[in-house]
Amino acid sequence: MAAGQQPATTAGQSAAPALGNHQPANLGDILERVLDKGLVIAGDIRVNLLDIELLTIKLRLVVASLETAREVGINWWESDPWLSGDTTRLQRENRELLARVEELESGRDRAAIEDRRGD
Repeated sequence: MAAGQQPATTAGQSAAPALGNHQPANLGDILERVLDKGLVIAGDIRVNLLDIELLTIKLRLVVASLETAREVGINWWESDPWLSGDTTRLQRENRELLARVEELESGRDRAAIEDRRGD
């Protein structure tokens, strides 16, 4: 190649010299890195009026893969019946609680009726 002559380029390539091995990251690469390492966003919002705190909102957001979350001890979705598909257990517990409430309320009503008879 003669002095002052630029190297030949193919279509779509730039003649500018490469600066290291840095390639632009696409969204998929960024997401993979975030899920692999995890990302925590935390913040507080406070509303004050004349030095009186009216409202405080604490925001905590964790973005991570399931494996990364398990490694740091976060696994609440495994025991959440709505997420694990164990809704039959919830339905059974709900029926048992409703039956217990009815039993307690009917017992209270009977006791009130007996109290009125005794007066």
